[in-house]
This record gives sequence, structure tokens and C-alpha cells, in this order.
Amino acid sequence: MASTLAHEQQDQGRPAGRTPQDRRPAAERPPQPAGQYATHDVTNQPPPLSPYDASEDTALLEGLRREGAGWAEEDVRRLGRLAGSAQAQEWAEQADRNGPELRTHDRYGHRIDEVDFHPSWHHLMRASVAEGLAGAPWADARTGAHVARTAGGLVWGHTDAGHGCPTSMTYAAVPALRAQPDLAAVYEPLLTSRVYEPGLRAPTEKQGLLAGMGMTEKQGGSDVRTNTTAAAPTAEPGVYTLRGHKWFTSAPMCDVFLVLAQAPGGLSCFLVPRVLPDGSRNAFRIQRLKDKLGNRSNASCEPEFDGTVAWLVGAEGRGVKTIIEMVNCTRLDCVMMSAALMRKTLVEAGHHTLHRRAFGARLADQPLMRNVLADLALESEAATTLTLRLAGAADRAVRGGDQQETAFRRIATAVGKYWVTKRGPAFTAEALECLGGNGYVEESGMPRHYREAPLLSIWEGSGNVNALDVLRALGREPGAAEALFAELALARGADTRLDAAVTRLRDGLGAASPFGARRVVELTALVLQASLLVRHAPSAVADAFCATRLGGEGGHAFGTLPDTADVDTILGRALPGTA
Repeated sequence: MASTLAHEQQDQGRPAGRTPQDRRPAAERPPQPAGQYATHDVTNQPPPLSPYDASEDTALLEGLRREGAGWAEEDVRRLGRLAGSAQAQEWAEQADRNGPELRTHDRYGHRIDEVDFHPSWHHLMRASVAEGLAGAPWADARTGAHVARTAGGLVWGHTDAGHGCPTSMTYAAVPALRAQPDLAAVYEPLLTSRVYEPGLRAPTEKQGLLAGMGMTEKQGGSDVRTNTTAAAPTAEPGVYTLRGHKWFTSAPMCDVFLVLAQAPGGLSCFLVPRVLPDGSRNAFRIQRLKDKLGNRSNASCEPEFDGTVAWLVGAEGRGVKTIIEMVNCTRLDCVMMSAALMRKTLVEAGHHTLHRRAFGARLADQPLMRNVLADLALESEAATTLTLRLAGAADRAVRGGDQQETAFRRIATAVGKYWVTKRGPAFTAEALECLGGNGYVEESGMPRHYREAPLLSIWEGSGNVNALDVLRALGREPGAAEALFAELALARGADTRLDAAVTRLRDGLGAASPFGARRVVELTALVLQASLLVRHAPSAVADAFCATRLGGEGGHAFGTLPDTADVDTILGRALPGTA
């Protein structure tokens, strides 16, 4: 007791906030806070990126004009500002954190098979459909409408990637559905609508529809000809009933689906509505939702068909040929979404490095960081430029029947799908690393982008499927090779490294085999991107790309540009604040 009292008496003369450890000499004591309960000041942390303009991308805007859709620039810029707004970025985060939930039955035990979504999902969907990112271009007579949609996707892709799945499939369903004109007459006006109207009702009672696709089954995956779902014709012409189980069907809340099933005449394509014309539910039993690595805001499921009513689209036995029109469109969107993800993460990396200091200078001023950022900028511009070139080919092919562009679209879309989506995960990982540990935490948003990146290489055919598809097109469709080399010839003589690579490609095609398909397709993608940059980008961009991707002057990782690269010009174009 006496000892305690003695300590209390000593403490009466101690300055506020002092502890026994403070008896050390002042020079040995750590800095003290302003008050007893004060905490540290936060310094050397970047401010929030939002609001920002996702359309502030020189390569994108130049490509938009070049491919015939300059008339849409004001709308793209407006959408870019919305995409970069704090509100839209919050929608994206909330939609990802609060994923869809499956309700198979109602409270009374009736089968309903509905999927509930967070309100943020509906905000994103409503904006996306209203801005024409679903089927709207098919109803737009203006030249470049498909390019405008792709440019809109490149900027709106700065939000959430998951909701891009149903809009993409809705866009892609229209040309496939046209194989059955009577069905197209009913459903196309609703699929091309700019009205988002969620909820399961008879399709013709709604102002706008969304479309999904059901191709793969558990026993075959990409080998869809092994599908076991059976289609039995009914007494009514063109009407069938389906029985089977699909393995990976995204966006089960869509109104209609294009589905592959085995009819008496072979594998065929069918239109399956969730709700029948009389308002009753079609048999579309969702067995479970997939627990996915990324793309969490979007629902993917395993539906079971048991007496499910379906309408034949195209001829029996021509299912793959019919639905391939849908696949060509969704493959373009895979390229677009990968390019958007690259640009989004590059912008995040640039913003962080501009506001973070280390070793006495801003990260953006450190020589090696500038090398990394510039190398990422090259990759991003190449991806964006190729995406818009593919969109231009698609627009000219479907609108005017341009045979040259049709052939080029056929080969180049598969090439772009293989290569750009393959580059996405490595690119996103490098951009994340620019933020260091700050990028590894969920709050930064970078882990969400990183989880998303691999999907785009898997969706609509994995790398092997697309690489082999390129070889198939080159071997069976002579016009495809001719169109490709005609495109490359437009840059002949502009860069010796590019010319040499084109020669290697031409010489190698004759000996191309399935075993070496990836090597051939990789070289094809690189010379195609290089030819576009040589023709359309500043010399600093084109020279650095050709030197590192074709000339052997770069390494295997990003950030290995040679000393001769004009990094200031490259960064000034892609990330103006870092120049």
C-alpha cells in the first residue's frame, strides 16, 4: 500500500501523457502525438481516383473516329464520365461484394428458379442497356454503330465486368436468331430495345429482353457435338421439347436462351424462353449457381431441362453453324472486355504512382517504374487499337456485306480473342504490383480485376480452342489468309522488323500444325497489332512495340523496354500526368 501511494505521489508531478518509459533522454524518446489520444496523420497515400473520365484515352478516341463512328464521340465521353463517377464505381464494388442468390422454390414449395440481385446490379444493367451496349446496334442504321457500341464497352468496362455477360449475349443473339425469320420478327425488336426490364414475364409483354446461351455440358465442354440434351419434335411445326442438363449457362435471369440439343436430324439450335407465351413458367430448373473465381456479380448456373418447350432456330443438324454467329460476336466482346480491363488497371497504376513517393521521389518519376508503366501502356494501346479494328470489320461485314472485311473479321477476331485475353492476367498482375501491398487488399479493387482477367480467355473457347480455330480458318477458308495478309500489306515498308516478322509468318503457315498452333497465332497477333500501330500510332509507340514484341529487344516481363524507348512520349499519350 505504501509503495502504491509512493508511485501515485511521484506521478502527480509527471506531465500529462508521460509514462515511465519517458524517463529516457529526450533524444532517445520517439516522437509524441499532439495529445494523449491523438493518432498518426495519414501521409503518402493517394487520394481516391474517382471521379475520373474513363474515356480520356487517346488511342480509343482516335480508333473510334478512324473506324467510322466519330459521330458517337460525345456519347462515349459522357459514358466515360459516368463510368468513372464515384457512384458507378460504388455500384461495381457493391454488385461484386453482394453476389446473386438462387431461390429454387417459393414459401409454399412451388418451383420458381429465380435469381435475386443486389440493387447495384440493376443500376449497372439499366445504364448499360440504355446506352446501347446490348442489342441496340442491330437496329441502328448509322455506319459505325457496332464500333460505337464497342467503344462504349471499352469505357463502361471500367465498372463491373460481370454485368457485361448478359448484355454481350443479348447483342450476339440477334444475328443467330435471324436464321429463323419468324422468330426474329417477334423477338428482335425486344432484344434491340434500350429498355431494361427485369423480372420473369411473358416476353412479348415486356419492353425489352435479355438473351443467354446454353452450349456446354458436363461430359464435353467445348466439344459441343458430344451434347446429350435431346430435342423431341411435337405435333406443332418448329416446336420441340428438351430433356437434358447444361453445365455452364451464364445469366439465368435472361428472358430467352439459345441452346444446343440433339434433334432427330443432328445437333440443332433452339430458342428457349423462361416464360411461355401464355404466361406459364417453362421448365428451366436451376440446379445450382457456380462458385466462380471472379465474375461474381453475374450468375452462372446448371439448368436442367425436362419437357422444356423450345423453338427450332435454323435447320436441324445445323446448330453449330447457326450459333457460331453468336460466338463470333461474343469473342469480339472478350477482346473488348480484356482491353477495357487493361486500361482500367493501367489508369489505377498510373494514379497511384503519381501520388505515392518512395526513395525521395514520386513513384511515377522513378526510372524503372516509368519503364513498367510505359510497357503496360504499349500493351494497352495495342489491345484497344486491335479491338476497334475488329469492331470496324464487324460493322462493315454485317452492314454492307463487305466480303474482304467478312474474311478479315473471321480470322482476326479469333486471333485477337486468343492473344489479347491471354495477355490480360499478366497485365493485371503487373498493374496490381505497381500499387504494392496496397493493391493486394480488396479495398483497392485490384484483386477483383485480377480475378476477372482469366475468364475472358476461357469464355467462348479457351486458348487451345481459339488457336486451333485460327488454323482451321487458314486451312479451310482461303479468303481468310488473303484478307489477313492484305491487311498486313498496308504497313509494308514502314518498319523492317515488322516486314521480317510478316515474312516469318507467311513462311511458317505452310508448316503449321496443331502442336505449334499457339506459336503461329501469337506471331499473327503481334504482327497484326504492330501493323496497326505502325500505321496509326505515334512513331514512339510503334517503334517501341516493334522493338520489344518483334525485334527481340524486350524481355519476358513487363518493364523491360530498351534504353532507346521514348518513354516520355509513350507515357504522355497514355497517362498524361506521368509525362
